[in-house]
This record gives sequence, structure tokens and C-alpha cells, in this order.
Amino acid sequence: MSLESYGNYLDEYITKIAAETFPQSRPLWELHLFKYPTSQAAGHIIFKIHHAIGDGYSLMGALLSCTQNAHNPSLPITFPSLRGSNSETGSPRPRVFEFVPKLLSSVFYTAWDFSSSIFKSSRVVDDRTPIRSGIDGVEFRPMSLSTLTLSIEEMKLIKNKLGVTINDVLVGTIFLGTRMYMQEMNNEKSSNQNCTALVLLNTRLAAGYKSVQEMLVERNKSWGNRFVFLPVSVPKSNELSKPLNFVWEAHNIIKTRRTSLAWYLTSGLWDILTKLRGPHVIIF
Repeated sequence: MSLESYGNYLDEYITKIAAETFPQSRPLWELHLFKYPTSQAAGHIIFKIHHAIGDGYSLMGALLSCTQNAHNPSLPITFPSLRGSNSETGSPRPRVFEFVPKLLSSVFYTAWDFSSSIFKSSRVVDDRTPIRSGIDGVEFRPMSLSTLTLSIEEMKLIKNKLGVTINDVLVGTIFLGTRMYMQEMNNEKSSNQNCTALVLLNTRLAAGYKSVQEMLVERNKSWGNRFVFLPVSVPKSNELSKPLNFVWEAHNIIKTRRTSLAWYLTSGLWDILTKLRGPHVIIF
């Protein structure tokens, strides 16, 4: 059997187990081994974990806690620290001149993102496109999952060429792929239709990786589900032949979101509405 055939079987298997519910008599996690080669790897390990256990940050922390330091297995793994570019020396006046515009920008984008988030969640409806049918109960229809592998070296090349981040390149690629699919399936009528993506944003103020032991400390609230959804409009473009434009659009969107505290207000509003009305009737 060819590698492509094994890859198709892998997609079918992932689709199958994703649609199955967890048995109530077993833990809310499963580990699946796919011991057949595909065009991407010699074998695959599939983790199926219920979101009630924790979000991506918690689960990645648990996974990394199972690894060891290559140079000294008795030590935990470490990652490069994030260093700021600002020096400790210098005149305070430039810092004031830098702080005021940043503060005003943060206030503006916080108000804009928070209000637009509520407005889009409750009033604005996206156009009907190949990725939004508008049919009631579409979430209960059969689905098919597929996998895609991106070259980290190629992403680094684009990152260094444009002076952006890996995250910018990844989000821009997703935006471009979404528009290309919409245009392909809708006879080139979807390039300028309204389309909103829900960006999953982690609300922790953690600066980096924490082990399971650190996250489970009584006063440390790192473990659990701490995220919000922020609606982001997928960029419109009639020039899909210029993919770097989508990377620039993603870069600008992410840059403004970094100065916004709308996620904090959205998270607080979510908690209040959940307590008052229950989690099943909240729109956001």
C-alpha cells in the first residue's frame, strides 16, 4: 500500500475517533497509535483528550513534563528566556513619550475590540459561503478531518524575509487557505464576502512553560481552561496570487491585538453571564 493511501486511512481514522464520545466508565483521555508510514512520518501518536481536563497550555505543560533534558536527564527541560529590547539606562523622557502613545493605543483598541466582539457575536451575521452554510443543525452532520504539515524552515524563511513572527506567517497562511477554498468552491465569488474567524486566546499572564508540579500548586491557577474567543474578520482580497499580503494583514491584526485588553473584559463578561444565565445560553 502506498504512503498516500496510508495518509488517507489516517485522516479517516482521526475523523472516526473524533466523532466518538468518551465512555463514562473510562478516563476522559485516549492514546491511539497509528503504526503505519505516511508521507509525513513513519508513525503517528494521536492524543484524544476531553477539554474538561484542561486547555492547550495545561496539556502541553503536562506533555513537556514527561520529557527530559538531553544533557542532564535529572534536570527539567528549559527554553530560551524572553528578553526585552529596552535597556535599563537612558533618559526617562523618551520612555514617557513612548508610554503615552502606547497607553492611548491600548485604550482605543480595547474599546474597539470589546465593542466589536459583542456586536459581531450578537448582531452581525456572516455571508453564506462554502464554510458557512447557514443551515440549522449543521454541527450534527457528518464531517471529515484532514491533516496538513507545514515546513518550519519555509515559515522561518518568510518570517526573516518580512520581519514578522512565525505566528504571523501561520495565521496568514490559514487566512489565505480559507479564501482560496472559498473561491474554489464558490466560483470566485467569495473573495470579498464577510467571513469571521474565532481566535482562541489564552488569558494567562504566564511568561513561558511551567511544569505540572508548578501548575498544580494551590495558589498557582495555571492549570485548567483559561481562554476566550475573539472574532477576527478574515482579510478580503481579489489578488490571491499575492499570498504575502495575507501575512502582512495577519501581522497587523495580531499587532493591534497585543495592545488590546479586550480579552480581559470579554473573559469577565463571560464569567458574569455564565453565573447569571448558565453556560448553555451564552452567545459568545
